[in-house]
Amino acid sequence: MSKSKRTPTWVALTAAAALALTSCAGATGGSDPTDVSPTGEIEPREISWLLSRPADGGVITAMQQIAEEYAADHPGFKLNLITTPDRPSYIQKYETLAAANKLPELFDTDATPFAQKLAEQGRMVDVEALLDDLGVAGTYREAALNYQRFDDGSLYMVPFEFQLEFFWYNRDLFDQAGVEVPATLDDFAPMCEALRAEGITPIALDGADGWPLERYIAYYPFRQAGPEYVRQLKQGEAQFSDAPGRAAVEWLYGLGQAGCFQEGFSATGYADAQAQFTSGRAAVYNIGTWELANLATEKLDPGVRDAVDYFTLPSIDAAVTDDKEYMTPSGIGMAVNSATYDPLVRDFLAFALERYPAAVAGTGALSPTNDVDTTIPADATPLYSRAIEQAGDVGPAIAMPWDTQLDPATNTRLQQELTLLVQGDITPDEFIETMDATLAENVG
Repeated sequence: MSKSKRTPTWVALTAAAALALTSCAGATGGSDPTDVSPTGEIEPREISWLLSRPADGGVITAMQQIAEEYAADHPGFKLNLITTPDRPSYIQKYETLAAANKLPELFDTDATPFAQKLAEQGRMVDVEALLDDLGVAGTYREAALNYQRFDDGSLYMVPFEFQLEFFWYNRDLFDQAGVEVPATLDDFAPMCEALRAEGITPIALDGADGWPLERYIAYYPFRQAGPEYVRQLKQGEAQFSDAPGRAAVEWLYGLGQAGCFQEGFSATGYADAQAQFTSGRAAVYNIGTWELANLATEKLDPGVRDAVDYFTLPSIDAAVTDDKEYMTPSGIGMAVNSATYDPLVRDFLAFALERYPAAVAGTGALSPTNDVDTTIPADATPLYSRAIEQAGDVGPAIAMPWDTQLDPATNTRLQQELTLLVQGDITPDEFIETMDATLAENVG
């Protein structure tokens, strides 16, 4: 059955399932987003968290354990996790529930225009005020909180992660091709050409999922114009034909012409792209510290282990952002439904947010707070500790992933057009014309 024939049924089933979720119906509370310390008895009940995270990931594992500890002292309490790891399906469910006014007590969201509308309607608890009231605001990394903020600086999502995104590379393959770590983004195409000349795949890319290639369109504008460009873009105040957008499009087209990505990259999935790098078949791999266990421990193939290193996002001439500023995401945030916020929800969050940092740091991951030390695995290579230490030396400006910023329709079209651009199927001018028309149709 074709995708086009499946879609209407899938939409109907998802909407029906979403509307059937009534976990939030048993609680009522005030809807003042700034009333973060409601009075009254703590009455244990089941509360729900609508998630878009891997079911076996560190966040869910830690929070499940914390919820069980809380339930031991509060009989009748249960944290119900409604998990939809697939992001497009999750967004559909989340927006359907929001439209029906049936969002549960807790729900995942990025700092999107849709989420900001919910906040403006008073439907999300003011997290800045909540963290302040709980006495934990000062423990959070500035970059982790900044990633969750809306364009006006307001904070309505709690971060549960902190990541650094690097370009991992194979020193042996670089030496074979006689290339060095690129000093600027403009050095990427010559680097790729030199690697290709030696029969080496320059960059391993998960093209099937869309977002990894979309990272690349964000890099040049961030260096040239800072984070403001994508903020203006998503609000219809900027276009792809503006200088930062055109520079990004032409840079990416140049990467395609230089053969930077593997043959058939658009059909390559996450695991296969990673395997190309970890097996020594590709020289560069752009991914975050969530993959430290696979890239900086003895799990890595001994044949490449000693050759692997990383570099951060290169700059450009006349850059407006600092070398220490690059993609440092804190993942999808957790929002708190103001309509169901009551003494129980506040008490559980106070309990959970106090314990969570140590729990997640104990798994070898970076905490969104700076008051705990990450446990370095016994089988870690020196790169592991170096990456963890680097988390304490990042700047305040963040290169935002565009898939968390643009509206879904524009984002989907952007991912499609990026593949065509890099494959050389369309020109930069054609790409810009299409994307500016898409923005005009969807924004606002």
